[in-house]
Amino acid sequence: MKKKLIALCAVAALALAVLTGCGGGGEVRELNVYNWGEYISDGSDGTLDTIRAFEDWYKAEYGETVRVNYSTYPSNEDMYNKLSSGAVSYDVVIPSDYMIARMAQENMLLPLNFDNIPNYQYIDESFRGLYYDPENMYSVPYTYGIVGVIYDANKVDAADAGDWDLMWNEKYAGGILQYNNSRDAFGTAMYKLGIDVNTTDKAEWDRAAEELLNQRPLVKSYVMDEIYNMMESGEATIGSYYAGDYFTMQEAQAENIDLQFYYPERTNFFVDAMCIPSTAHDKELAEIFINYMLSEEAGIANAEYINYASPNSLVYENPAYIEDMGEDAMAILYPNLGDFSALYNQYAYRDMAPEMLDYLNTLWETIKIS
Repeated sequence: MKKKLIALCAVAALALAVLTGCGGGGEVRELNVYNWGEYISDGSDGTLDTIRAFEDWYKAEYGETVRVNYSTYPSNEDMYNKLSSGAVSYDVVIPSDYMIARMAQENMLLPLNFDNIPNYQYIDESFRGLYYDPENMYSVPYTYGIVGVIYDANKVDAADAGDWDLMWNEKYAGGILQYNNSRDAFGTAMYKLGIDVNTTDKAEWDRAAEELLNQRPLVKSYVMDEIYNMMESGEATIGSYYAGDYFTMQEAQAENIDLQFYYPERTNFFVDAMCIPSTAHDKELAEIFINYMLSEEAGIANAEYINYASPNSLVYENPAYIEDMGEDAMAILYPNLGDFSALYNQYAYRDMAPEMLDYLNTLWETIKIS
């Protein structure tokens, strides 16, 4: 999966269970939330601080004080390693789809009590029964996105745009950016060639590796977060990233830059979802928190802050949200691609067996040193 990965450290030490509240001497319920960096509306730039809003709402609703200990991670793997080590405990985590599948298989997640999450009714049916949680037991979708191609329309001929071929077009040699991670980079080649990204046929991975080797002389740089500055400044002309991040680049682009975006016919989809780890201290409070994040106010605030699409009808059907985002952004975030669940189940990356992951990484190292 990919998103704007900001490697932020945990901002506070996690407390142990229940603390004594200040002033009134009452108990404070604690909730430990672990999320991606820059992945929740935090009150900056006049936005709603959804964490503080939840604490206030809970106090008014239940007459009790709750404190949310919020910390962040830079990748699914970092989150997984920390939880699997047993060194810490969190009540809510927001992994990506393939990681949810792995954690559920390894008994690292608790089944949800949806009686405590009535707002789940607003999650679109297209996001239920997906491969990573086929019985909808462990997760509540938070956001989703689709990989596309970003290009500077002042430098790229419109006739050349439209599919993955643009990233292999020799006319733009030296201006093309490729992912600096094996799965996303191989994904661009495999979708281009029509190869199943979840294949276990090593010959197919070899074909994709050859395609990436053919592309290598055209590539300006292999990047992750560096894509923002390079596309915004015009230092690069073409790159691939997620739709939500395109808007960040577009907002910051230089005056002589005209960044545009499109989805190739075959591309990667991701869903990130709220889950409760098996080591959670307060499952009921975690479910109440998840339900609050599905409320209209919190859902809209988070969707507008992170710029990714929401599976929550309280968000994507809200007139004010639609107006704030604008017609062009809504068309990109919520494209009419047909049956989303069918496309997702067909094209989304799944968790890889260790032997396949080792083989992929070996191929990737060969490409990088060639």
